[in-house]
Amino acid sequence: MKVQPAKFCKESRAVKTALVLPPDTNHYGTMFGGKVMSHIDDIAAIAATRHARTSMVTASTDSVDFLHPIRKDHSVCLEAFVTWTKRTSVEVFVKIVAEEMLSGERTLCATSFLTFVALDINGEKQMVPTVVPETELEKFLFDGAPERARKRLAKRKQSKALAERFGTRSFWQVE
Repeated sequence: MKVQPAKFCKESRAVKTALVLPPDTNHYGTMFGGKVMSHIDDIAAIAATRHARTSMVTASTDSVDFLHPIRKDHSVCLEAFVTWTKRTSVEVFVKIVAEEMLSGERTLCATSFLTFVALDINGEKQMVPTVVPETELEKFLFDGAPERARKRLAKRKQSKALAERFGTRSFWQVE
């Protein structure tokens, strides 16, 4: 596998802004969580691909922590960048901010960490460039990444064990 030169976090930065319209909201007038998650995966994939300059697939979403509702007629702005890398994977941090369009008031509404794996045209894993943090925030996220990766691996093992136990049978089928 070819090793690429290291890249700064800022080189992967991606920003996406959208207006929250009625079809994006539930009966409370707040944005569907699934719609927010779709935006998160989209912007994180762009940041991951921008960093690695190869095809990237979502391996996991650690969590989406909804901190504040996003309302109809607000805008939602997502910012993402690569915070850490391993051999063939990258961790991406996404911040979601809503803006009340008439007043300009902005609120941090959610945060998320996702992991992507680099694949070549044949679906084989590919090495990714290492990432170099520069700012205090980038260094903070970079320094915490090994612990998040450890927890991610433990969670993945639990998920595999659960999948083996339940298999493909319906819950209502008799054992």
